[in-house]
Amino acid sequence: MIDIPFRSGYVAILGRPNVGKSTLLNRLIGQKVSITSHKPQTTRHRILGIQNTEHVQALYIDTPGMHTKAKREVNRLMNRAAFSAMRDVDVIVFMIDARFWTQEDEWILDKLQDVESPVILVLNKVDTIKDKKQLLPRLAELSEKRSFVDIVPLSVTKEVNVDQLEQTIFRLLPEGEAFFPKDQLTDQSDAFMITEIIREKIMRLTNKELPYDTVVQLDIKELKDDVLHIYVTIWVERLGQKVILIGEKGSKLKEIGISARRDLEKLFEKQVHLTLWVKIRPGWSDDAKALAQFGFR
Repeated sequence: MIDIPFRSGYVAILGRPNVGKSTLLNRLIGQKVSITSHKPQTTRHRILGIQNTEHVQALYIDTPGMHTKAKREVNRLMNRAAFSAMRDVDVIVFMIDARFWTQEDEWILDKLQDVESPVILVLNKVDTIKDKKQLLPRLAELSEKRSFVDIVPLSVTKEVNVDQLEQTIFRLLPEGEAFFPKDQLTDQSDAFMITEIIREKIMRLTNKELPYDTVVQLDIKELKDDVLHIYVTIWVERLGQKVILIGEKGSKLKEIGISARRDLEKLFEKQVHLTLWVKIRPGWSDDAKALAQFGFR
């Protein structure tokens, strides 16, 4: 009988906004632990997702999309969260859109030059490339940019080559014991998961700049007669944003609440009574004190 050593370690998933980092994390974990939307910069915090197999515990760190135009303090904090994930990890997954290489991709690659951890380059969304003959020269060109331990073209949504990436990561993890219990999927608190679920619905159901000027704060979470009562404040920066978020006769806020409540009931496996309030805090996204109050570190 072959004695297979147990492997465990941290894997940072890096890339510019909207390349599919959170979708990849959820696919690897097998459950939704990081919110997603089609809008860039959906992820604001580092999210830890825990993947357990018989012989491996992989700890994936989903990071905010790294971007060069960080004009507000909230964006600068998001960049710092991503940069800090480069340190003290065992593997880095550098994710790009397979269709094109951008200046932000080049900027991130430059940040990775002094990193000692092995870097896997992942080209996501290969299913959107109609002429697959274009892929081989692109892979050859990208391989000249750095000595990547592997280059994996894949499609997370179509589940193409995700298993190949997974096996490459597993091989690179060091031998060692598990860091977390086998049944644990994330290290995030209930409060964080609640606010992220609600923020996801805001990202998906509102337009333009509104989602980026919105922050969600849990006020109360209490269990009464086996019903979970959750009270949340959604902060915006201007009166006009509050009007849009509430909608005509409260229609938009009701839509957000209904959609969020469904996910919360799945998460907690209980009936949920969700109450949402919308309040104004001018300039919160560029106010270090406000950002600390809202949980940005």
